Amino acid sequence: MSVEIFFAVSIAFSSAFSMCAQNTAPANQLPATPPPSLAAGVFPLDQVHRGLHGIAYTVFEGTKPEAMDVEILGVLRNALGPGQDLILSRLGGAKPEYTGVVAGMSGSPVYIDGKLLGALSYRIGQFSKEPIAGITPIQQMFQVRDQPAVPATAETFSRQTAPQAATPTADAATMEPIETPLVFSGFSPEAIKLWQDHLTSSGMTAVAGLGGSSGEASGTSNTNQPESNPLVPGSAVSAVLVRGDLDISATCTVTYVDTKQVLACGHPITQFGPVAMPMTKAEVLATLPSPLNAFKIINTTDTIGSFTQDRQSAIGGLLGTTARMVPVSVVVSGLNASAGNEGHTRKLHFEVIDNPQITPVAVMVSIYQSLLASNNYAAETSYRMKGTIDVDGFPPVHLDSLLAPSDQLPASLATALSVGEHFSQLYGNAARLTNVRSVSIDIEAISGRQSLQIESVRSSANLVHAGDTITIEATLRPYHGETKNLRVPVKLPATLPAGPLRVVVSDAGTLDRITLAARPGAPPLNIADSIAQINSLHPNDRLYVTLLEPSPQAVLDGRTLAALPISMANVFEPLRGNQEMSLSGESAIPVASVGVDGMLTGQQVISLQIE
Repeated sequence: MSVEIFFAVSIAFSSAFSMCAQNTAPANQLPATPPPSLAAGVFPLDQVHRGLHGIAYTVFEGTKPEAMDVEILGVLRNALGPGQDLILSRLGGAKPEYTGVVAGMSGSPVYIDGKLLGALSYRIGQFSKEPIAGITPIQQMFQVRDQPAVPATAETFSRQTAPQAATPTADAATMEPIETPLVFSGFSPEAIKLWQDHLTSSGMTAVAGLGGSSGEASGTSNTNQPESNPLVPGSAVSAVLVRGDLDISATCTVTYVDTKQVLACGHPITQFGPVAMPMTKAEVLATLPSPLNAFKIINTTDTIGSFTQDRQSAIGGLLGTTARMVPVSVVVSGLNASAGNEGHTRKLHFEVIDNPQITPVAVMVSIYQSLLASNNYAAETSYRMKGTIDVDGFPPVHLDSLLAPSDQLPASLATALSVGEHFSQLYGNAARLTNVRSVSIDIEAISGRQSLQIESVRSSANLVHAGDTITIEATLRPYHGETKNLRVPVKLPATLPAGPLRVVVSDAGTLDRITLAARPGAPPLNIADSIAQINSLHPNDRLYVTLLEPSPQAVLDGRTLAALPISMANVFEPLRGNQEMSLSGESAIPVASVGVDGMLTGQQVISLQIE
């Protein structure tokens, strides 16, 4: 189904839904507002049985929760795991009977006799003909509320093992979490597709352009709630992943709120445990019925606190607290490739949450969107990227690359993937006990495909002596251009032994692979070594000449130790068994490099004979 047909069908459903809601009155008048959480008691799980009737509350439009009838069908014991029960129910009323179970409805509180039973949180497949929903018992959600307060620091994140989040399955007969609408404001479909490719198990439904941020942008918590829009059970609430010139937020429904704490969703968003995500109010612009995927169209509004827990049975947050975010600044400038004239500089400022699983992808997708949205963007545009990642207590991480398009990959995507790779190396570090303070990236757009390939290489002499100076001649072929010839003088070390010697003439990637080769299965580097390794990467707009000397080379803690004496290599030998070091029989000795005014690819090897 095309996007245009999908939205046409959805709009038709929405119009019919509005008429149905206007012309159909509920059989029994339900209480218009839910009871306050502190005033409502708890309905005991052991008293739940088939035939009970209750009331659920959720927002269909605006900010005011509306009542729905709930019929209890029974209790599914251990449905979500040992001791994790689920209450099966059927929703009633004009709107839920028409829309079915809607993405964003999870967390809607359910009451029986004025007592809180739990939260609507699960459904059966995507094409159920009845609004059948699973209810997470409030007793299981209170386990999240009563968790000890653990600040979501870098040290906390370093201990996370990235558990598999609860996600929808292809089996229509399986109970699955009600999807959480993940609203991308300012993002194109291409950028959202990149997010989905890299976070396939996030349990959140990506919604492009249908919603956004309409509240204050400063991110300062506002606990002085307007009386006309207080946060109550049944209100829509959002967890913010990115905010600023670009916005990404996930929205569900409040189940429980007191003077300090909030419980929502009734299932995890990510199940990362301790988290730090800004919590905002949300306004539902419309609920879009659809036989494929009904969801709420949402604007986030005022920041009111921080979500601190993302657990199996709920997400939990604290009102009046502030989540630590990582500020990101992106400046895109340069030539307008389509017109050949000086283009406008585009500056974007946004913040992303500090999370090992989310942050690398959020930054990568935001960089990609920054390039897609720029007037400088074109299929044959190259990008010069320079950037800095500031880390508490360590030297800054430096990013320096020239990215040109290829037949397989546009330069915009290559630039985003490059940034994402470096972030993944930092955030995937099991020993990261420090915070990323800020990110600053400058990207210059350069007209055309600024790339070259090594076509051939040769040496001025093949029979040489140690200490000689030879000339390496390289023929480079630019994309759709005349070949270029480079001459690189190379002085051979005076200590070279007699015998064969290999010379590698290559791009930066090849040099990095042979100098930083790590053993598969080796333990991750600590944060200092990770930063040192990233900063040691070679710029990719240069040609490199490297000697492969016949002497041992070790890579230990991300650092290359070349030309090791045999005695030292023997001392390091036991580390190979512990996968702490890689050891090879040749040492890579870079001896020369020269700039080539483009992204260079390729490698060739010359064999010399030392007399």
